[in-house]
Amino acid sequence: MPIRAWKRTILLLSGTALMLSGCGDSVESNALPRAKADVSSVTLVLGDQAKGLRTVVEAAKAFEGIGYKVEWANFQGAAPLFEALRAGAVDLGPAGDTPVLAAATGGTPLRIVAVRRSGARGIAILVPKDSDIQSVADLKGRNVVVSSARGSISQYLLIRALANAGVDEKEVKVGFVLPTDALPAFNAGKIEAWATFGVYQAFAEQKGARVLISGEGINTGLTFITASDEVLTDPLKRKAVNDVLQRFAKAFEWARQHPDEYARVFAKVNDIPLEVSERLRSWGDESLLPVEPRDVQALQQVDDLFVEKKIFPHRIDVEKLTDTQVFSLTPLTLTQSKPAQ
Repeated sequence: MPIRAWKRTILLLSGTALMLSGCGDSVESNALPRAKADVSSVTLVLGDQAKGLRTVVEAAKAFEGIGYKVEWANFQGAAPLFEALRAGAVDLGPAGDTPVLAAATGGTPLRIVAVRRSGARGIAILVPKDSDIQSVADLKGRNVVVSSARGSISQYLLIRALANAGVDEKEVKVGFVLPTDALPAFNAGKIEAWATFGVYQAFAEQKGARVLISGEGINTGLTFITASDEVLTDPLKRKAVNDVLQRFAKAFEWARQHPDEYARVFAKVNDIPLEVSERLRSWGDESLLPVEPRDVQALQQVDDLFVEKKIFPHRIDVEKLTDTQVFSLTPLTLTQSKPAQ
C-alpha cells in the first residue's frame, strides 16, 4: 500500500476527517513576498480531542479565507491522537502537560509550538456528595480511580495532593479507568474517589459530586499545541502552521469575549446539557500564546517528578522539545493562487 494511502487508513480509523477550504481574503501582513507565501498546495491534518479545537474554531469562524486545505481528525483522548501523529497521519494536536511528556518519552517526533495557561480548576479529585471522605488525608486506605492512565494530569494531581497531605502513596489503592467508563460508575456510587478532568468532571459536579481538591496551585494548568517534526521541516507547511496557530489564538480570544454564546455552541456540538457546558466555561477560557521559559520550566518539573516516581523511564529535555519560532502573534501573509478545491 502506498505510504499516503496507509496514512489515510490510519486517519480514518482513528478519527473523523472533514475537508475545509478557503476562498476569501488572506490574513494581512507584509512579512513575506506573495510568491513565496503561496500555500494553496498545502493540506494540514489537525488532530483534536473531543472536538475541543474544532468547536471553538467553527464558532468563531476563524478559518474563513484560509489559503490552504485543512482536515480534522477527532480522538477521545491524547494517547490515540499521539499514535496518529507518530504514524504521520496527523500534523498538529492539543494535549495537556503529562500526555505530551508521555508521548515524547515514547519517541513520538513532536515539538511544542504554543501554550494555553489556566488555573487548573478543570482537574480535580471528586467524591460523592454524601461521602465521609472530608480531606485528602482521608484517602488513606481508600480506593481511588484515576482517569485515564498512568502519566495523566489526574495522576499528577493525586501524587502531589497525597504528598502535601503527608499520605504515603502505598497506603492508597489506585486504579486506572477511562473517564467514559468511570463517570457512570462514579454516578452509581461504585467509586469512592475519582481523579478526573474536563467535561467528565463537569458532568459529575453537575450531578452533585463534591470537589475534594482541585488542581489549582498543584497542576501546571498548561495545555499545549504540538506539531510533528515532519510538518515543521517543510517550509510551506511550517508557514501554514503559523497561520493556523494565529487563527486558533483568535478563536480562543473570541470564546473569552463571548462565553455565553460559546457555551451554547459547545453544548450543541458535543450533545451535552447546557448547564454542563456553562460549568466548563465558568472555569475560564484561556488565550493561546507563544511558549515562554516559565512554561518550559513548569513542564520540566512535571517530567522530573514522573521520572523520580518511575512512571516515565527516562528524563526528557523539555527545552529541546520546544520550537518557539513557528508561532508569533504577528500575522503572516498566506495567499492562495486560486480557491482551494
